[in-house]
Amino acid sequence: MHNRLSLKAVQAFEAAARLESFALAAEELFVTPSAVSHQIKQLEEHVGVHLFHRVHRAVVLTDAGRRYAQEITAAFARIDAATRDIGAEEKSDILSIHCTPSFATQWLMPRLARFSALNPDIDVRLNASVSPVDLMTSEFDIDIRYGLRNLQPAGTLVLMLPPETIVPLCAPTLAQGDNPIQRVEDLAKHMLIHSVRCLVTWRDWMRQHRKVRFDISRGLRFDRSFMSISAAVDGLGVCLESLLLVERELESGTLVAPLGRTGTRIQAYTFNVQKSKVDLPKIRSFQHWLFNELAEGEARAGLS
Repeated sequence: MHNRLSLKAVQAFEAAARLESFALAAEELFVTPSAVSHQIKQLEEHVGVHLFHRVHRAVVLTDAGRRYAQEITAAFARIDAATRDIGAEEKSDILSIHCTPSFATQWLMPRLARFSALNPDIDVRLNASVSPVDLMTSEFDIDIRYGLRNLQPAGTLVLMLPPETIVPLCAPTLAQGDNPIQRVEDLAKHMLIHSVRCLVTWRDWMRQHRKVRFDISRGLRFDRSFMSISAAVDGLGVCLESLLLVERELESGTLVAPLGRTGTRIQAYTFNVQKSKVDLPKIRSFQHWLFNELAEGEARAGLS
C-alpha cells in the first residue's frame, strides 16, 4: 500500500466495472484487453483484495469491488462535472471589488465595460457599501475606500488615488434661469444641497469666501454623494461635489459648474489590497487600468 496508486489502473477498473467487460473497457480506453487485465491486477495487488471474479470468459464484481466501483464512479462524475463547470465559466480569473456606493455608481460602473474589453479573461464582481471590509478575512481582492485613514492590517497595501476637485454644481436651467448664478453671492437665491459624508462641506467652502454671507444651514441633505448629484441634475438646488464623480453629467450637459472648475483639492479615496496579492495579474491589470483612467479624466477636465 506504500506504492503510488495508478490512476490508469483506477480508470481501467471504472470502465470494466461499468461495462462489465475487460474487452469493452479496452475498446473504450483504446488499449488491449490484456492491458486492462494487467492494470486491474495491479490495482487488486495495491488494495489487497479481489475486485473481480473471473468466471470463464466473463468478469463479475466482488462485493468489495461493487462498493469500490460506486465510489470511483461518483468520483469520476464529480471530475466530469467540475471540468464542464470551469469550461462554462469562460473566465480565467474572478476579481472581487468592494467599493463605496457613490464611487461605484458615478465613476466605476460606467467604465467597467472598458476594463472588461481590455481584460476578457477577468470576471468582475462589484459590491458597494459604506462599511469597510477586512481584506485579510473577506473574499474581496480590492477595497476602494473614502475618507478612512484608519490603520490597516500589516499585510495591507494602501495607495492614495489622485486628488479630486470640489466645486458647486447645478443643472443648466438653474444656472441660467430667472436667478442666474454668475457670482458667489448668487448662491444665496438658491437651495443648497448638502452631501453629509463629503469631506468638504458648504461651511468649509464659505470659509474660503469670507466676504459673502448667507445661511448655509438651509437646504436638502443626503448621506450619499450620488443622491446629491441626482438631486442637482433634477434642478432641486446646488450641490458641492467632486468633479471626479460628475464627469458623465458634465459631458452630457445635465450639470454645469457655474462658478468654474477651480476649487478645493483633496485626496480622499484609497486603493486597498493585500500585499500577498499585489502581483497577481488580475490585481495588476485593474490597478494599472484604474490609475490610467483617473489620470485621463483629470487631463480631460484640465485639472492635472
